[in-house]
Amino acid sequence: MYGNNRVLCVIPARGGSKGLPGKNTMLLAGKPLIAHTIGHALDSRYIDRTVVSTEDGEIAMIALENGAEVPFRRPAELAADESGTMDVLAHAVEEMESALGCSFEVLVLLHATAPLRTPADIDNCIELLFVKGAGNVFSVTRAQKNPYFNMVETKPGGKVDLVKDGSFMTRQDAPPVYEMNSSIYVWRMDSFKKARSIFSGGSAVYEMPRERSVDIDDQLDFRTAEMLMKGGCACRGAGG
Repeated sequence: MYGNNRVLCVIPARGGSKGLPGKNTMLLAGKPLIAHTIGHALDSRYIDRTVVSTEDGEIAMIALENGAEVPFRRPAELAADESGTMDVLAHAVEEMESALGCSFEVLVLLHATAPLRTPADIDNCIELLFVKGAGNVFSVTRAQKNPYFNMVETKPGGKVDLVKDGSFMTRQDAPPVYEMNSSIYVWRMDSFKKARSIFSGGSAVYEMPRERSVDIDDQLDFRTAEMLMKGGCACRGAGG
């Protein structure tokens, strides 16, 4: 709980994955991938309930074994390749509120594919939501390429030019830009219900370093995360 605001964390994890089949249950540093994210949520100072949304029996069992709740199963139509995350979250909120009689003022989304965040990152996002008076907060990392400096595109008529107009001589002089790292998303519950969007018109961002921003989508990402964990870049002893 943050102040008087109850915090619900939802971790979506379906059984199907084309990029890396079975990735949510693959062992990373000795634990199923999803167990790292569950640990982060449980170690947060502010999260009250940690719920895994899944249609998969094995994922549900692993979630329960690692301390998360699985109070409902995700419908099959929300576990397809084309299923939207906002719809999955809305279903989870409705199940918690209507079916189970629970109410929350803050919603946190954690993707199981981002195992290198820390509980402190989550808590910082929740704090930032209120400090900034934002409708939602999401995590980012500094982009490796900057469209104001060294990225080009083909303009109408076939002319090749910079993606963004600018006369910056060095990357350091260009305005900073960020990549969404698919790790942490936090909403005020009323903002989520109204917009069902990451971009609610009142968003703030929380910057994380690249070494905590790996999003696992394929085998190379998995090996990178494993290498970083073995090298001590992840927060050991804090759920990761």
